[in-house]
Amino acid sequence: MPKLSVRRGDWLPEDYAEFLARLKSRIVAARTRAVLAANSALIELYWEIGHEILQRSAREGWGSKAVDRLAVDLRREFPDMTGLSRRNLLYMRALAQEWPGPDDGGPPIVQRPVAQLPWGHNIVLLTKLADPDERAWYAQQAIAQGWSRAVLDAQISTDLRARQGKALSSFARTLPAPDSELVRERTRTTSSS
Repeated sequence: MPKLSVRRGDWLPEDYAEFLARLKSRIVAARTRAVLAANSALIELYWEIGHEILQRSAREGWGSKAVDRLAVDLRREFPDMTGLSRRNLLYMRALAQEWPGPDDGGPPIVQRPVAQLPWGHNIVLLTKLADPDERAWYAQQAIAQGWSRAVLDAQISTDLRARQGKALSSFARTLPAPDSELVRERTRTTSSS
C-alpha cells in the first residue's frame, strides 16, 4: 500500500483502525457510566425529597397545601430544573413510601434496581404496579434487558411476569449495553433537561 506522504509522521500506523475502535468503545462506556451515575444521583435526590415529605406528613400533618407550596417555592428557586411539580413531589413521596430506606429497615435507595432506572420508569412502576415484588421484578428486568419506558409499560400491560413464570432469573449485574433503549432514552432525557 503506497504512503500518501513522504514526511515522517504523516502516515497512519497499521493498527490505527483498531486503536480508534478501542478508544471509541471506551468513550461510549464512560459516557454510559456517567449517564447512569447522574441518573442514580437524581433518583437518590428524589427519594430523599420524598422521604422528607413523608416524615413531615407523619410528624406535622403535612397535607396537599404544604406540597403545593413546596412545589411553587422549589420551581421559583430552580427555574431551570424540571421535575419539581406538585405531581412529581407526590411521586417522590410514593417512591420513598414504596421503597423504604435504612431508617425503615430497607437498604439505601442507591442499592436498589430502581436507582438505575430513569425517573419515568419509576413513575410507571409506581403507577402501574401495587405489589412490591412485581415492581422489583420489572425493575430488574428493565435494567437487564435495557427496556425503554414504553417497552416497560407494554411488558407490564401484557403481564410478562406471569407469562414467564414467577421465578426470578439470575442475570449478571452489568451496565446496560451503550446502545440499549434504556441508555438512549436516559441520554435523551438528560440532554433535554
